[in-house]
This record gives sequence, structure tokens and C-alpha cells, in this order.
Amino acid sequence: MDDPREPISVLLVDDHTLFRSGVRSLLQRNPRFAVVGEASDGIDGVKRAMQLKPDVILLDLHMPGMTGVETLELILQGWPEAAVIMLTVSEEGDDLANALHAGARGYLIKNIDADYLQRAIERAAAGESVLAESMAAKLVAQLQKQREPKAPAPPSDLDKLTPREREILACLARGESNKLIARVLDLAESTVKIHVQNILKKLGLSSRVQAAVFAVEQGLGSNPDRQA
Repeated sequence: MDDPREPISVLLVDDHTLFRSGVRSLLQRNPRFAVVGEASDGIDGVKRAMQLKPDVILLDLHMPGMTGVETLELILQGWPEAAVIMLTVSEEGDDLANALHAGARGYLIKNIDADYLQRAIERAAAGESVLAESMAAKLVAQLQKQREPKAPAPPSDLDKLTPREREILACLARGESNKLIARVLDLAESTVKIHVQNILKKLGLSSRVQAAVFAVEQGLGSNPDRQA
């Protein structure tokens, strides 16, 4: 979002009315958020996303008719900068991988703590990627199991990166934060952030989660040759 003083606008897309009502009530109690719209299915969700251009979209994964991933793909076709967080009951690795490959900025489980959800929305609005802690290991396991030549960019794209950028990309594959990477590599956290931005730009990716997906598929991140 452009002005940090403005409330973070949020669109809710979920076919369960009671769940939408609960999330809306939660967010409306916090002046940091403004729920600007709701949709009960994917088609209406795409329409409202294009009309309202909210800072963050909370999107259910399994809805009747158009699925959450299909809805996500249509939203990103019309608005590539959309910050979409999948908010679902599914803890399946396949669902997680499909959502992240489609461009989701985050993946959270519906039994999430209320404070964690609000922090995740703030992080997504700031351009960060968010992932339920319980899903991090499943993401790595899923991608390692699926090791096939289906990366979002060809392996030769790794040649675009400097040795330091490849080292940081491997850190992203292990799910390390900027703070941890900075401590381990003896760098300023601001320097790590710049490296991450350069990595995303060079690989044509939109989030550190997508960078982690790419890195794992390329065999980076496992068996580090240094102490974390």
C-alpha cells in the first residue's frame, strides 16, 4: 500500500457466510483494516477484486463452481500486483504447491490465531509472503517429492545470479528469514533485502515464496555446507 497511515483494505472471498462474518468482525475491530467487500464465489470474487483493487484478498481454496486457484489465476491475469492470501482448511501439500505456483502471496489455515492472521495481512500488504508455520515443512517435502523439470524459470536462469545471490536463494529455499540470513552471512539485514529483491527481479518472480519454490526445484537449499 502507498500510504502506511491509511487502513489496509481487505476483500473476503469465501462461500461460507458465517466464516466471512467472523473475519469481517475481527478485522473491523482493528483500525488498521477496512473490509471493503465480500464475495461468496470465485466469479463474484474476480469481479469485486477488479472493481475494488484492495490491498489484500483473503481467498478460500475450495468453493463450488470456480475453485480458489482458478479464481486466483483470473485475478492475477487482470491485476498481477494483487496480494492474495489463500485462507483454507486444507493442509494438503498438493493444494499448497498449486496455490503458490499460481501466484498466491500466502497460504494460511483457517484455525489460525486471530493475531497471527492480522500480522499476516499486514505483511502481505507490505509486499512480504506469508505461510502457515505448519505448512513450511510440507512445502519443502512436496517440492522435493515432485522434483521434475517444471520450474517457473529454466535452470539457466541461475546463471543470472551472482554467487552471493545464489547463496541467499538457497537460504530462502530453507525458509530462513532476512534476519537469520543476515546473521549467518554476516551482512546487514537491509543488504539481504536488496539481494532478495534483485533475485526476484532477475528470475521474474513476484515473491520470496515463489523464489523458494524455484530454488527447491533446482536442488538448492538441502544439505547446506555451512552451519546455520
